[in-house]
This record gives sequence, structure tokens and C-alpha cells, in this order.
Amino acid sequence: MAKTTEHKEGKATVKAVYYTSKVMADGSHPFMVRITKDRKLKYIATGLSLHPKFWNPLKKEIRKSFPEPFRDELIKKLHQWEQKYSTAAETLADADEIHDAHAVATKAIEGRKQARSVTLLAYIDELAMLMINARQEGNSAIYRDLRNQLSDFIKDQYSSKTKDVPFSEVTVRFCNQLESFFRNRGNSETTLSNRYRTLRAVFNKAIAEGVAKPEQYPFARNIAEKHKFSIGKFDTSTQKRAISREEVRKVENFVAVGTATGKWANIKNAAEIERLTLARAVFLFSFYCGGINFVDLAKLRWRDVGNDAEGFPRLTYIRQKTGGKFSVRLLAPALSLIEQYRPFTHNGPDSFIFPILNVKTHVTESQVRNRLHKILGQINIDLKLLGERAGIKTPLTTYVARHSFATTLQQKGTATAVISQAMGHKTEAVTAIYLDSFASEIVDSAYDALL
Repeated sequence: MAKTTEHKEGKATVKAVYYTSKVMADGSHPFMVRITKDRKLKYIATGLSLHPKFWNPLKKEIRKSFPEPFRDELIKKLHQWEQKYSTAAETLADADEIHDAHAVATKAIEGRKQARSVTLLAYIDELAMLMINARQEGNSAIYRDLRNQLSDFIKDQYSSKTKDVPFSEVTVRFCNQLESFFRNRGNSETTLSNRYRTLRAVFNKAIAEGVAKPEQYPFARNIAEKHKFSIGKFDTSTQKRAISREEVRKVENFVAVGTATGKWANIKNAAEIERLTLARAVFLFSFYCGGINFVDLAKLRWRDVGNDAEGFPRLTYIRQKTGGKFSVRLLAPALSLIEQYRPFTHNGPDSFIFPILNVKTHVTESQVRNRLHKILGQINIDLKLLGERAGIKTPLTTYVARHSFATTLQQKGTATAVISQAMGHKTEAVTAIYLDSFASEIVDSAYDALL
């Protein structure tokens, strides 16, 4: 007679995987923890992501071209995620209790909650660090800004000894008091909306990871939840951000002059003319090149300019925000703008086109980010001055150039979907479906409307 064997509950397998089925807003794919038990899968979001160009699909590993120390940090974080859920899987297997993948995930969260009491600012710090590791510098800066504002608010509202608060403290009353705090600081409606949307995202992530309770959620999700804090109440409508083609021509015809008098006037005037000339060039180049944003414009190198098969000058670059590849035909005005800087900036194909970044001075991500932040602020100040001197009522910014590009094409009868492709817009779901269907020559012809 055959001897029966006693059942032994098996252990779930845990692995951090590169989840290509989902694409983030910046073009990267997220890393997920995959829990497998009895042929059933459960995926857990890690908050970590990586652009496809840094992933080796054959070896299933992060390429060595991913800059250090970010590569080691990312690998370390992924190992920690695997270890956390592997420990939970081992604990349940050793207990020999029947369980599934969901139970493993729940057990891991319990272990995390027992290991530490998560507070608001500490959790935002953790999210910001994960974003830095994933090279999402822009998003990280947004979260760090919110964190600093919340820190000031907590110091203002609580005792001097209170450095942080638990998620249970983030109530509707907390949100209302925070709004008053922001308004007293002169924050605009748009700033309020952005900061509260970031705070809501933090709370959503905290609930997903089990460090905040769903019943503590302070934000209204529908009309029935009128008693909760509504982010939609903020007026984010903006003033006119586009100028007419005639006003763009005023920018083109603008000649910078210095206005300083007295001692050191020559030096001050030379500096003012240089700043206004750069501001004008940035505005017009953005207008003539599909509304290219300032960060992408500042990072353009001379190797990005070449000729296509038909001999037309062309600009090719990858947009930092989305990872999308752009190929733009350089119209004569745009080509003239960059040629005026060739004698001063061209020092090989890797040198930057515009005198904003320097390959020898701005090496690290932090140096580049700080430089761009400083120069963008100065250029927007100079553009407003330029606009006033040129007789343009709308305050000029680099964003106005992008908006004016789209508006000019629209007024010339260019199809919205073509404009969307030219700008790299993917916010309109309907037109996004058709983006890949336009041949490059159709988009090229649309640019002729700018002349």
C-alpha cells in the first residue's frame, strides 16, 4: 500500500522585474515586484523606473551605461524590495499555512508597518530619493519643494519640537489650514493646485504601500464627498499666453541697446545687450522649432544639427521630458539664430549650441540643473523687458514662444493633430492616436506657415 505524504505548503517566488507593459509619462518603464504562488501572479509597484535605453533586454539587467552612483543605488533598492517580499514569503511558508500571492504582499506590508512608523515628511523624502535614483530629477524637485513648504507649515502650526507628523494628522482641517498658510505667502491659484495635487499623489502612494489608511483620505473624489477638501476649486485658468504673428515680428525686429549711464556704463550696457540678445534668440528659436522647451534648447549640441537626404538643414534631438525623438527642419530664421553663436560656442560636435551650458563647467546633473534654473529665471526677466521695449502688452516668457507657435499654425488652418505631433503633445487622447500617421514632409510643410 502506497504511503501518503504530508502536505507541505510551498514558498512563493519573488522577483523584481522590468515591467514593459506600462509606460510612464517620461517614456520609462516601472520596476515591479512579481510574486508567484500556485501559478498566480501579483505585481507590486516599487516607485522605481528606468528609461528603455538603459535596459538590456537580453541580459535582463541595467546597462553599465547608466551613470554611477545611480546604477548601484537602483540595484540596491531593487534588492531591498525583493528581500522584503521574499522574507514575507519565507515566513508564511515556514508557518505551513495555506496562502496565496496576495497574502505574501499583505504580510510584507505588515512587516514594514511594524518596522517603522511612517511620517509625512520622511515618506516624501523617500519618494524624492527614489525619483533621483530613477533619474526623474524634475519630479523629485517638485516633491522636495512640497516637502520644504510642509516643513515650514508644521513649524508654524505645531510646537517647535514637532518636526514631522503622521499621515493620520493630514485631515481636511490640516488641508484648510495649509491653504491659508500658502495664501498668506502669496501663492497663486496654479501653485496651490499643483502643490495639493502633489500632496494627493503622496497620500495615494502611501495608501498603496499600506503606510496610510484609506479611511483617512482627506481629498474629495466625487460630488458626494463635499465635506472633504476639493482640489478642483482652485482657478487654474491662465492669462493669454500667446502673441500674434505681428508681435513675433516685433521680437524679430528688436535691437538690444544698453540703457545704463554713469560709471561702468559700458560694462553694464554690454552685459545687458548680451542678455537681451540671448533672450531674443531663445524665444525665436523656440517659435521656429516646434515650441522646443528651454531645457531641451539649452542642451542642444552642434552634433544635433545636420542635413537630411535632400540637403535641408535639420535638427534632431530627444526631448528630456518624454524621451521622444524629434526631427525638425530648420527654417532660415532658426538657422540664422544658431549661426550667430557658432563663432563663440562651436568647439567640436559635443559643444553646446547656445551659450547657456558649458561642457567643461557643467558636468554633473546637479550642476546642469542649477545652471538651467538660474538662466531660465534670468531669460524670462529679460524677455519681459524686451517685450515692454518692443511694445508688446503680453508679458513674454519662454512658454509664450511655445504657445505662440501652436496658435500661429492653428490660425493658418493647420490640423490640430499635426500641431500636436510637431510639438510632441500627447495630452489629447484623440489626436495622439493619429500622431504616427503623418509623414515628416507633412509636418515640415506646416512650418512654412510661420514664415
